[in-house]
Amino acid sequence: MSAGEGRRGTFAELAHIQLEKPGLRRAIGSAMDRFVVNRANAFAGADLEAMREAGEAVRAHTVARLDTYLAQFAGAAEARGTKVFFAGDGAEAVEYVRGVVRDHGATRVAKGKSMASEEIGLNHALEADGVDVVETDLGEYIVQIAHEPPSHIIVPAIHKTRGDVADLFNEAHHTHLPPDPPELTRFARELLRDRFLAAEVGITGVNFAVADAGAFVIVTNEGNGRMCSTLPKVHVALMGMERIVPSFRELAVMLPLLTGSATGQRVTAYLNVVGGPRGADDVDGPEEVHVVILDNGRSKLLGTEYRSVLHCIRCGACQNVCPVYRQVGGHGYGAVYGGPIGAVLTPLLVGFERAGDLPMASSLCAACTDVCPVRIPLHEHLLSLRRDVARERAGAAERSAFRTRSGAWSHPWSYRLAARLGRIGQTVFARGGRIRRAPFPLSRWTSDRDLPPIASRTFRERWKRSERRPRSGSAGGA
Repeated sequence: MSAGEGRRGTFAELAHIQLEKPGLRRAIGSAMDRFVVNRANAFAGADLEAMREAGEAVRAHTVARLDTYLAQFAGAAEARGTKVFFAGDGAEAVEYVRGVVRDHGATRVAKGKSMASEEIGLNHALEADGVDVVETDLGEYIVQIAHEPPSHIIVPAIHKTRGDVADLFNEAHHTHLPPDPPELTRFARELLRDRFLAAEVGITGVNFAVADAGAFVIVTNEGNGRMCSTLPKVHVALMGMERIVPSFRELAVMLPLLTGSATGQRVTAYLNVVGGPRGADDVDGPEEVHVVILDNGRSKLLGTEYRSVLHCIRCGACQNVCPVYRQVGGHGYGAVYGGPIGAVLTPLLVGFERAGDLPMASSLCAACTDVCPVRIPLHEHLLSLRRDVARERAGAAERSAFRTRSGAWSHPWSYRLAARLGRIGQTVFARGGRIRRAPFPLSRWTSDRDLPPIASRTFRERWKRSERRPRSGSAGGA
């Protein structure tokens, strides 16, 4: 789902669909376990907390001065021949890219991995113009031919088994490939090689932009990002406005945190620094480089309690440890960004009316906060969003009920009375020490889980009874 599209259902509805898929939880859980182990191995022997503290400081400093660093980057990039466009929303970004493709008469586009392009629905817009858009990241290519959105920030096809991929390739390309990863990869490599050579325009994402150098960085493990940014005559890079660092010094802090947290690598396979179009003495490279800097709701988070969500470096570590994500995968969220970061970011970008249920898609275990390489307090943001959603959605009856409850529990005598009345009233519904069915509105709770009954005696009642009991033993101590 792009940010401009409606969700395909609520989290509860989509999660129900995902939970019925055979093998999904096993496939995702197994992969997530490997990522967690690889991350631990990548940072073994390092002072990870010091690295996280440094990463948090870099991101907080940069986001607090975002306008300054964006202006510095734009000036330095344009001085090197790069064309920089600031897009206020997804529609502006899409229209700009369509214009670049149209101006060059391009009919074929090779795309590297880009969550920003998913966010704005770029592929669909270009395809509507008759452009052949091919995802060149293997995982992205798999979900593209499956007509599905990515399921994970780093591993888009994490929900697919090798058998699923073989079936997809065989159906799409009329082949008879076995479910063998090396054979499937070989086939994809040969297929995509011709697309790189034929594409007139290459489109990639941006992992980090370096403000003072006017350059940007693409991190990949397959080399496809480098092919998309080098072989086509025109390179368009899509960049969330927050994906910037002041200099290469700060980049050196962020890259190990990204690669170690994302894939468990100390150094990624390919790191491409793009400094502009090819010069007169260069033997290769694009003739034009465009950078589209995307706002799309990000700037409205600056100055709010949620501004630290802009520190995110899209490593996917929070998804890897989230018990909810591990059960339903990314498609359960019905949005571009799944897992804890999606549950926080999506409602802030598209509004509570369209995604106000996502903050509830969390156990609030805080594993996401513990693993975040830049220490975003994700579970605290989820709690705050739940408060904000409840405040916005609560009707007059609900507000009146909570005011009554607050008043009743504000005084000892009324609290004791409420406990006694509740204890009497629950006898109609309690069975075997649990309340499995309750009247509305408590039925909304018991439809998914049991409700613990009010205890037969409150703590104060137990305390008073214990005081009346005679104490055993002597008054003196040994």
